[in-house]
Amino acid sequence: PPFRGRAGGMDLAYVCEWEKKPKSNHCPSIPLVCAWSCRNLIAFTTDLRNEEEKDLTHMVHIIDTEHPWDVYSVNSGHTEVITCLEWDQSGSRLLSADADGHIKCWSMTDHLANSWENTVGSVVEGDPVVALSWLHNGVKLALHVEKSGASNFGEKFSRVKFSPSLTLFGGKPMEGWIAVTISGLVTVSLLKPNGQVLTATESLCRLRCRVALADVAFTGGGNIVVATSDGSSTSPVQFYKVCVSVVNEKCKIDTEILPSLFMRCTTDPARKDKYPAITHLKFLARDMSEQVLLCASSQNNSIVECWSLRKEGLPVNNIFQQISPVVGDKQPMILKWRILSATNDLDRVSAVALPKLPISLTNTDLKVANDTKFFPGLGLALAFHDGSVHIVHRLSLQMMAVFYGSSSQRPVDEPSLKRPRAAGPLVHFKAMQLSWTSLALAGVDSHGKLSMLRISPSMGHVLDMNMSLRHLLFLLEYCMVTGYDWWDILLHVQPSMVQNLVEKLHEEYMRQNAALQQVLSTRIVAMKASLCKLSSSTIARVCDYHAKLFLIAISCTLKSLLRPHFLNTPDKSPGDRLTEICSKITDVDIDKVMINLKTEEFVLEMTTLQSLQQLIQWVGDFVLYLLASLPNQGSPVRPGHSFLRDGASLGMFRELMVVIRIWGLLKPSCLPVYTATSDTQDSMSLLFRLLTKLWLCCREENHITEPDDALIDECCLLPSQLLIPNIDWLPINDGIISKLQNKQLVRLQFGKAPGLVGHTVSSQFDAFVRAPGQPKIDHLRRLHLGAYPTEECKSCTRCGCVTMLKSPNKVTAVKQWEQRWIKNCLCGGLWRKMPLSYS
Repeated sequence: PPFRGRAGGMDLAYVCEWEKKPKSNHCPSIPLVCAWSCRNLIAFTTDLRNEEEKDLTHMVHIIDTEHPWDVYSVNSGHTEVITCLEWDQSGSRLLSADADGHIKCWSMTDHLANSWENTVGSVVEGDPVVALSWLHNGVKLALHVEKSGASNFGEKFSRVKFSPSLTLFGGKPMEGWIAVTISGLVTVSLLKPNGQVLTATESLCRLRCRVALADVAFTGGGNIVVATSDGSSTSPVQFYKVCVSVVNEKCKIDTEILPSLFMRCTTDPARKDKYPAITHLKFLARDMSEQVLLCASSQNNSIVECWSLRKEGLPVNNIFQQISPVVGDKQPMILKWRILSATNDLDRVSAVALPKLPISLTNTDLKVANDTKFFPGLGLALAFHDGSVHIVHRLSLQMMAVFYGSSSQRPVDEPSLKRPRAAGPLVHFKAMQLSWTSLALAGVDSHGKLSMLRISPSMGHVLDMNMSLRHLLFLLEYCMVTGYDWWDILLHVQPSMVQNLVEKLHEEYMRQNAALQQVLSTRIVAMKASLCKLSSSTIARVCDYHAKLFLIAISCTLKSLLRPHFLNTPDKSPGDRLTEICSKITDVDIDKVMINLKTEEFVLEMTTLQSLQQLIQWVGDFVLYLLASLPNQGSPVRPGHSFLRDGASLGMFRELMVVIRIWGLLKPSCLPVYTATSDTQDSMSLLFRLLTKLWLCCREENHITEPDDALIDECCLLPSQLLIPNIDWLPINDGIISKLQNKQLVRLQFGKAPGLVGHTVSSQFDAFVRAPGQPKIDHLRRLHLGAYPTEECKSCTRCGCVTMLKSPNKVTAVKQWEQRWIKNCLCGGLWRKMPLSYS
C-alpha cells in the first residue's frame, strides 16, 4: 500500500479510491486542487480520461467526510484545467476557476450536500486564474488559547473589529469574489441581492508582468492585499493593496503598490542559485495580510520562509532633530518586511496546507506559542515528494508532528541528502487541506486517491489525558459558538472519554449567561448526541437527545400558532402566558389548568388542527411511553430514561397536553389516538395526572425527589389500561466515524457504500432500529412511508434522520413546520439525497 502511517502525531484514518474501469479512469489534474468547508465538505478535482474518445473531462467532486464514498461528481463544464477551488464562509457555496479565465459559483440544489448546480459566474477570457477568494464578510473571531480555562465564552472567543471588503446600504456585507490572473489582472465580481453580477477588471500595476503564483488576504480596514510572484526566486515578491467600491451601479477597483521582498535564500551566498523557483506563496491566514509563507524549490529540495510586515520608525538625522525634535508618535514610520523564521534544506515540498483556526498570535507571541506549542491549529502542514507530511509551527517553523508515507520510513533526524532515492515515481500528496479545527488533514495524491489523516490533539507528544480532553473540549466549544461542524473532533473521541466530555461540556454551557444559553440550547443537545453515539454505554442517550430536540421544535411550532385575541395585548405572548400558568398551577386535573387560560387564543382553523395530528400523536405516544417506563427507571440503557429526571422537558410535555386538550374540544379528530381497554376512560386526563405528579418530583433542578410508590403503582397499571406504543427511534447511522475508533485504517471506494461489518455499536442500536423490510417512517413529519418507500427521501449526514424530499402538505401550519428543516436537520447536519432503494 502506498501509505502506512507511523506514530508521530498523525495517523491514517481512511483512504478512498476510484474504481478501476477499463474504458475510463480518474487521473489527478495538473494542478490538482482541493478545498475543505466549515461544514466538513471536501471538494477536489480530477480529470476523467476517456480512452475511446481520447479526451479529458475536468471533474469537480464533493464529499461529506462522514460518507466519503457518497461522492457527488459533476462535469464542471470548464474547458481548461481547474486551477482554484474556494468555499465561502458559510460552507454552502463553492467557487471554481480554470486556466481559461472562467470562474463558476456552485450552490446546493434543494439544500442537498450531494446535489450541486452552477448558478452564476464571471470570465476574463483566455487569462488563467492563479488565485481566487470570496470577499470578506467582516466576521472575525479570535481564539485565545491561553484563556482556554476561562469560564466565559466571551473571553475564550472574542469578536474582532473587522470591516467587510464592501458593504451594501445599512452596512450589510456585499457578497462576491476576487481573482488574480496570470497576466497580472485583478478581477472582482459582486453579487447583487437581485441576482445580478457586477464585474470589473483592472491591472495590478501600470507595468504588467507575468504572475505565476498569487494569494489574497484582507485587512481589518476593509482593504484587500494581493501577493504575487513571477515564479523566479531572483525576482521580488510583490504586494498590492486593492480597494473595491461601487460607483453609479458599476464596480470600481483601485490598486496601490505596497513594500515588496526578496527571499532570504536568494541573498544568502551559500544558497544563492540553489533554489531557482518559488513554488508556494501563501498568506498565513485570509485575514492576516501581515504574515506570508514562501517556499523556494529546486529539482530535489525546498526551503520554507515565514515573513512578517512591520511598522518601523524611520531614523531622523541629527541636523533635523535639532531644528524640530521628533517626539513619540511624531516619528515617521515605514512598513518593512522582516523574516521571522526559515527552515533548513528540506525534501521537495509538493503541497502546503494552512490552519484555519483564528488563533490570536502576534509576531512577538513566540513565547506564548512555545507555552501552547502542542495546541492543534498552531501548525501548518507541508507535504513532501517522498510521501511524508510534516506539521511545523506557523511562526517558528519548528517541527510539531510527522507522518511517514511508505516511501519515507526513516528516522526524522536523518539528513534528507544521505537517503538513497527510491526507484520509480513516489506517491505523494499533490493537494491537501487542514480541517477547520486542525485535527484532521485531507490529501489527494498523485493517483487521485483521497486520504484522511488524524492529527493528534497533543501533536504526538505525551500529554496527560486531561490536557488532550481540554483541547477537544475547547474546540467543541469553538464549534458550538461558530456553528461549524465538529466531525473532525469526533475522530479523536475514544469511548472512555465520552462521559467526561459530555459532563464538562454541560458544565461550561451552564456557566454562560441566559441569553447565550438560549441561543446554543439546541446545538449543545446535538453535540451531546453525537458524542454519546461513540460509546456503547451511552448509546441509549442518543435517542433521548434527539427526542429532546424534536420536543423543543414541536413546542416552539405549536406555541407560535397561538394568536392573541386582541391586537393591543400586554407584553407576553399567548405561548409565554401558557408556560407561566402551567408552571404556577400545579393541579393534577387538566381541566382545572385549562380553565385559567383564555381559550379564544387557542382557536385555529379545523384544517390546520387536523394537519397537526401526526405531531400531536407523537406527543401523546411519548408521554404514555415515558410513564409506562417509570417502573423500570433503574435501567439507564432504555431510551427515555433521562426524561424521567428532566423537569424542563416534562414541563414542556405538560404544556403541550393542555394545548392539545383545548384543541380537542374544537376538533376531536386531532387528538392523539389511544387504544384503551375501557370505553369510558379519559386517557388524556389520566396521563396528565400522572405526568404532573412526575413533574412535581423534579421541577426544581436542585431538589429532585423520588416518585412515590402510589405513582409507580399507577404507572405499573398503564399497560393493562392502554396499549403502549412502539416509539420509532432513529435509524442506524451508516457513517464512518464509529468504524474508525479502533484506529485501524479503513479502505473505501468512491461510489460503493461499505457494509456494516465490524460496526462496533450496531448491536447496541438494534433495540431502537427497525429491521430491514419493516415499514419506514418520516422522522420529521411522523408519517409512515411503508416498507419500500416510493417517495424520494433525504437523510441527515450526521444523525441519519430520514424525511421526504417533497412536501405532501398544503396547509400553512405544516409548511411552517417543514420550513424549519429545509436547510438543516434537527441536529444541524446537512441533508443528502437518498436512492429510492434506501430500504
